Amino acid sequence: MPARLKVDFHTHTSDDPQDYIDFSAEDLIDRAASLGFDALAVTNHHVVSFNPDLEKYASERDLLLIPGIELTLSNSHVVIVNPDLEKDLNMRSLADLATRDNSRSLVIAPHPYYPGRKCLRAKLKEHIGAFDAIEHSFFYNHFINPNGKAVKVARQNRKPLVGSSDCHNIWQVGYTYSLVEAEKNIPSIIAAVKAGKVEVATTPLPLSTMVRVGINWALGDKLRVHFRI
Repeated sequence: MPARLKVDFHTHTSDDPQDYIDFSAEDLIDRAASLGFDALAVTNHHVVSFNPDLEKYASERDLLLIPGIELTLSNSHVVIVNPDLEKDLNMRSLADLATRDNSRSLVIAPHPYYPGRKCLRAKLKEHIGAFDAIEHSFFYNHFINPNGKAVKVARQNRKPLVGSSDCHNIWQVGYTYSLVEAEKNIPSIIAAVKAGKVEVATTPLPLSTMVRVGINWALGDKLRVHFRI
């Protein structure tokens, strides 16, 4: 029987050319391994941070490293897990998603209804057929939860939900993640998510922590520093 694998499909590291991140891919791998994760996708903006040395580093810690990327298409963020490097990096619009071969990769709608200017919002429904899964983000609590509409849209369109950390601070890893019923390899994990064999494991944040995360997101890139939480 396939195991229930602990997976984070949306993370960032200091290799990210767009956002200020103060931890390396190795730091992230160490953090995920210490928390018992089975697989991890590094999805920096517009660049695939994956190489044999990093893959080996993760494997030595019993962690499956999965290639990934967060693209900006039609001014909206899209996460692609296990992308086609030759073709996906040339996409510019959400309409391009419908023209690609989606058999080997997983296309995720990240934080679609959050207030950020590059969140999908109404564009998600317009292009719902191009997405394999919808993200449940870690950034919420019992009183403020922009994930609510994402959950509703996922149910209405029979799309699986995946939990992700979208980590910009390394402590974020572990609050929200996916449990995937699959063998521990990339094709099996992707196929399992597409088949709906995934559930979200999540812990809401205290309101005070959400405020400090918001300050980091708002000021981190400008000041080139992250405030410790």
